Amino acid sequence: MRICLPELLWYGNTTMEIDLPDDWKVAICAMNGADAVPLTIAQMEAAINSPLDSPRISDLAKGKKRAVILFDDMTRPTRTFELAPLVIKELKAGGIADENITFVCALGTHGELTANEFRKKVGPELLEKYRVFNHNIYENCVEIGTTNRGTKIMINREFAEADLKIAIGCVTAHAQVGFSGGGKIILPGVSHVDSITHYHLEVEALDRESTGMGKYPNNILQMEIEEAGQLSGLDFAINIMINGRGYTTHVFAGDMKKVFHEAVKLAEDHYATNPVPRNKDLVISNAFVKANEMVIAAGLGIISLKNLTGTVVVIANSPEGQVVHKLLGRWGTEYGGRQYPITTVPPSVNLIIMAQHLDRTFGDWFSDPEVITWTKNWDQTMELLRKNFGAGTETAVIPNATMQYFKQPG
Repeated sequence: MRICLPELLWYGNTTMEIDLPDDWKVAICAMNGADAVPLTIAQMEAAINSPLDSPRISDLAKGKKRAVILFDDMTRPTRTFELAPLVIKELKAGGIADENITFVCALGTHGELTANEFRKKVGPELLEKYRVFNHNIYENCVEIGTTNRGTKIMINREFAEADLKIAIGCVTAHAQVGFSGGGKIILPGVSHVDSITHYHLEVEALDRESTGMGKYPNNILQMEIEEAGQLSGLDFAINIMINGRGYTTHVFAGDMKKVFHEAVKLAEDHYATNPVPRNKDLVISNAFVKANEMVIAAGLGIISLKNLTGTVVVIANSPEGQVVHKLLGRWGTEYGGRQYPITTVPPSVNLIIMAQHLDRTFGDWFSDPEVITWTKNWDQTMELLRKNFGAGTETAVIPNATMQYFKQPG
C-alpha cells in the first residue's frame, strides 16, 4: 500500500510517499477538513473587510498615527504573506503612512526568527519595506494589568505603545489550551517570561483537568489568554484555519473574542480526526505543520496505541531542527528552561523518529531521548518495522499529527 503524506510546509510544501505491506490492516486517520478548498486572495480580503463585531481596519485607522501588526512564528502555518498586504491596504486607506507600520513576531518562548524565515513568513517585499521585529521575552515589556487569576501581564513595548493594534494568527487544535488562536498571540505570544511562567505553571495548576487537546470551553488557560488579550487593547484580530496541505480555508476577522469563538465552532469539526485511531499496534504520526515541534505528533501517536503500548513512528522532516524553546527546552546536558522537561517517553512505547535532518538535540524535549530509535528515511524505518510486525498489524496513519485532534466523548 502506497500512502502520500505532506511534508516540508515552509520548504516547497511537497509530498513524500511511504509503502506499507498490503497484508497490514491500515487506517488513514485524516482530519475532516483535510480536503477543504483554499480561499482566493479576493475571498480573504472580503472576510477582512466584513469584520465581526468591529469596524473595518480603515475606519479604526482614522486619526491614528502608528500601527503594529502581530503575527505568529514558523511553528504555525499562517501564511502571513497573503494576509498582511490586505491589512496594509486598509491601514493606508485609513491614513496611516508606511513608515508608521511595523510588524512584531509573537514568538512566545520560541527562538527568534532569522531574516530568511521572515521572508518565508511575511514575504520578501514586506520585509524590505517595513520594520519586522522579533519579540523579546526578557526586555522591553511594559505592564498593562493583572488578570483575575493573578498573572501580571507585561507585553511587548512596541505593540503596547501603538495607536492601532492588529494581530494575524491561526486556529488549530492545541495540547493545552484546546485550540490556539485568539488571545494566545498576546499570552504567551508577546508577553514577558514572568507572565508566561505564571500562566503556564500557577494558572494551569488551578484547574489542570480543564486543559487539554480540543478542550473548549471552560479551559482555564483559554480563559486566561482571553483576559490577557482584552487587557492588551488588541483592536482587530484575524484568525485563519487551514486544510491538510496548510492552505488557508477560512478567515475570521474583527473583535478578538468574537473571531475566536466563531472560528472554534468550525475548528472543532474541521480538525477532528476521522476515523479516530484506537487500540493500534503501530501508529505512523506525520509531524507536517509543526515538524519543528514533533513531540506533539508523538503524543497523539501514543494515545492511539492499545493500552498505550506499542510502536509510534514520528515523521519529522524539519531542516531547521526542533524549535528553540526557552521555557520547555533543554539548555545543558542535564537542565533546561523553567518548565523542562515537558514529557517522557513511556517504557511501554517504542518511539521511532524519522528525521532526515537529524542533530544530537532533536529529542531534548523528552527527559529520556536516549531511548528513542532514530532513522533518516522510510527504507530504514521499514527495515525496523518488518522485524516486529507481520500480517494483520493494526496500523494507523495520521497525516497531520501536529494539528489534528480526537473529539472528546459527549
